[in-house]
Amino acid sequence: VDRRMLASARPDSTNDWQYAANEFVKQLPDDVIVHCSEKNMNTLTLDGVDVMGERLADEVLDVISRKPELTKISFLAHSVGGLVARYAIAKLYRHPNSTFDSKAEGTICGLEAVNFITVATPHLGSRGNKQVPLLFGFITIEKVASRVIHWIFRRTGRHLFLTDSAEGEPPLLQRMVEDYGNLYFISALRAFKRRVAYANAGCDHIVGWRTSSIRRNTELPKWEESVCEKYPHIVHEEYSEEISDEKCQDLAADCDFDLLEEKMVTGLRRVSWEKVDVSFHTSMRSFAAHSIIQVKYAFMNEGADVIQHIIDHFQL
Repeated sequence: VDRRMLASARPDSTNDWQYAANEFVKQLPDDVIVHCSEKNMNTLTLDGVDVMGERLADEVLDVISRKPELTKISFLAHSVGGLVARYAIAKLYRHPNSTFDSKAEGTICGLEAVNFITVATPHLGSRGNKQVPLLFGFITIEKVASRVIHWIFRRTGRHLFLTDSAEGEPPLLQRMVEDYGNLYFISALRAFKRRVAYANAGCDHIVGWRTSSIRRNTELPKWEESVCEKYPHIVHEEYSEEISDEKCQDLAADCDFDLLEEKMVTGLRRVSWEKVDVSFHTSMRSFAAHSIIQVKYAFMNEGADVIQHIIDHFQL
């Protein structure tokens, strides 16, 4: 049986993914080797998306060197871990061997790239426009936050609020929506058979719905109830096809949007995405949706159906 590796890139603690890791091993024992990242925990999460991405890339290479039976690789990441994973795969990307097949995709350090899954990840950053619901959408508060966030979250805060532009270079998150320099951010994403963005449709006070689902305001779907009894908290699913730059611009022509945010939406939409919207509005612990969606704590296992949805749709 071919063996796959599921690399969890959540930086805070390996315990954050303990429930999901156990379920993957229990339900797919002969197909998956699970590795929870150990290199970006605690205060190391303040070092910046790029530094954490470098560490994760090195960690993945180390795991692969010790497990020669691996043939395929997938990533599952929560919150900022999704950005870290996007940086890491750009470092690990290898161009296709064939220069004659224009449809050939590259690999991730020689392995077939299968699933790239993010859960409540701020793909568009946390810069204004109600991307951090905890700031209540007040423009003044959002502006103050962008100026002081580095005091608390250091380089990672600068990256999230896109205040890290220096010496003529765009902010890191803007650079990460294209192949930039010797880092192939979009080519690496395209190498995966599927890319999935799980997003909290409200109740997440840390990461807003738009940034985690890579959407414009006008693209947020309407929903009323769960789409399936088996997954009570899944309220909407859609497949977002790869869109050309021209079509992306046409869609936003008459919208009031932030130019920098639009560049990121447009860039990330150069590849297709499966989008899964989750709601914990009826939960007594809805205030902790950012953690529940991952089942971070054993006593808040209401998000178990989200993990089950990830496993049931995981491509082997």
